[in-house]
Amino acid sequence: MNWKQSFSTSIGKKLQMSLTGLFLILFLLVHCYINAQIFYNDGGVRFNEAAHFMGTNFVIRTVELGLFAFLILHAVQGLLLWAKNRARRSVGYAVSAGNKTSPWYSRSMALLGTLILLFLVLHLSKFWGPNRLSMTMGHGELHLYDMMKEEFQTTWVVIVYILGCIALGWHLLHGFYSAFQTLGMGTHKYKGMIKGIGVAFSIIVPLVFALMPIAFYMNWVN
Repeated sequence: MNWKQSFSTSIGKKLQMSLTGLFLILFLLVHCYINAQIFYNDGGVRFNEAAHFMGTNFVIRTVELGLFAFLILHAVQGLLLWAKNRARRSVGYAVSAGNKTSPWYSRSMALLGTLILLFLVLHLSKFWGPNRLSMTMGHGELHLYDMMKEEFQTTWVVIVYILGCIALGWHLLHGFYSAFQTLGMGTHKYKGMIKGIGVAFSIIVPLVFALMPIAFYMNWVN
């Protein structure tokens, strides 16, 4: 069996999900750090400096292409695995085991992932897309901090962002440990530590993301 065949199997697809998931977790950590700069409440100086670095650094821009590729691959493989598992359970159980065998969020990864994907489409269309288009057309960078101040005065946008962050938290709660487990690192020795870090990450990172639109909407930052 060659490497292409290996990646086409269920185990291979789960391995792809794990590797792309870990890459996306790293991206979330970096993105969370940049977003947290708004809480310096300095009129967006630190945030715009960080955004400028991310938007103009050649290495970051190159990695950005890989990020989109991994994001698409992660979403596609997740939906394919979900569809395959549903096909195997075409004849349902007489009685559903429910949370006795697994928590609801681990059984709802496809739904949560889809909600996150829709949230990302909104996010990219509001900020990343217009800024990259402006730079590509030679008009320079947009003032992202001012754009956020304006966008996050709209109630429905803030609500969608909060719901997206909640979905992200639930998705990470299962996906963080699952990624390490698939790579063979979820052994008894490290299981508790990885799960603990995963729970903390699943709460803190989405919370920071959610606090950003709330802070603008409530005028906690200027």
